[in-house]
Amino acid sequence: MPKLTLDDLTLAGRRVLVRVDFNVPLDGTTITDDTRIRAALPTIRKITGDGGTAILMSHLGRPKGSPDPAYSLRPVAEYLGGLITAPVVFSDATFGDEAEQVITDAPSGSVVLLENTRFHAGETSNDAELSKQLAALGEVYVNDAFGAAHRAHASTVGVTEHIGQSAMGYLLQREVEYLGAALDAPSRPFVAVLGGAKVSDKIGVIRALLDKVDRLLVGGAMSYTFLKSLGHNVGDSKVEDDRLDEAFKMYDGARSQIVLPSDHIVADAFDNDARLRVTSGEIESGMALDIGPHTRAQYRSILRGAKTIIWNGPMGVFEMSNFAAGTLSVAEAIVEATRDNDALSLVGGGDSVAAITQAGLADAVSHVSTGGGAMLEFIEGDELPGIAALSDR
Repeated sequence: MPKLTLDDLTLAGRRVLVRVDFNVPLDGTTITDDTRIRAALPTIRKITGDGGTAILMSHLGRPKGSPDPAYSLRPVAEYLGGLITAPVVFSDATFGDEAEQVITDAPSGSVVLLENTRFHAGETSNDAELSKQLAALGEVYVNDAFGAAHRAHASTVGVTEHIGQSAMGYLLQREVEYLGAALDAPSRPFVAVLGGAKVSDKIGVIRALLDKVDRLLVGGAMSYTFLKSLGHNVGDSKVEDDRLDEAFKMYDGARSQIVLPSDHIVADAFDNDARLRVTSGEIESGMALDIGPHTRAQYRSILRGAKTIIWNGPMGVFEMSNFAAGTLSVAEAIVEATRDNDALSLVGGGDSVAAITQAGLADAVSHVSTGGGAMLEFIEGDELPGIAALSDR
């Protein structure tokens, strides 16, 4: 993209204001998944290694525009300090004199993590005054938060209006390059896998992908809206009845591309210990909670022959062990295509990333995206505000 990157900036001796995505899961003050923190390390190390001061800002959770100790970034600062050799200092303030003093006291080559940007209501409303206060803390700005790039917030967009240069960090640059390669010039066959609960969440994505992919494999609860629209009995499976007409029209216009489950793991209750059975064809009773063995084999065969793959959304209720086989099978097939067929493989979306990480396979695909919503909007062709606001080369 024609935007400045981290390598275009002079970093030595400068205050570098960096938007990262440290919105990580916490159990109390214990970080249970550090994927997003580790993803930002190359950018942080580049800044500190060049003698700059990395001033990090991020949101965490949804504290509703006011301070909430449950969403403090202090535990993240302590965790980050164990991952890098540079000194890490936490600022209890997000901006203003207190934050300025912490930054002034920090030596070049160190890291300052500011308190949660969403402790201030002006963050999500892209308030001009908050944007100006944040920008005053740095000399140049770097956005490395792909997971927040689709939000026009003070720390992603507004700040760029009050600072000289704004650039992409290494993570953001990598995300854009991988998604661009997959969507703009894909090697074929190009296969997309979409799962999750709702067709309504992914209508725009489905339409965009149907213009590009050779096959679109559908799983999760959203597949039962499609199947019901085609006249199949889906029992008590989750369905969006107000989207049946739309689902039918999408399928009818792309019958050679869209592949739906042909068998299902059906349970008599939404419970891991529920009585279950494999059902082919019509579901007379119970609810489908995973794709069945025939569908797993079919999807696996299609994926193993692919040269470009995008996956967003699980095939079933993978959080329950008895309904995780479909999602795991897709993950394994994508890894096999990456390894054996030299496929370019991209995995995004919280549940898909969680599933492939739990399976220990995250390092075996080409790229794991850190932003589910941003990834979907990128696929749809929407301009991401957090990228558009950066300085042109």
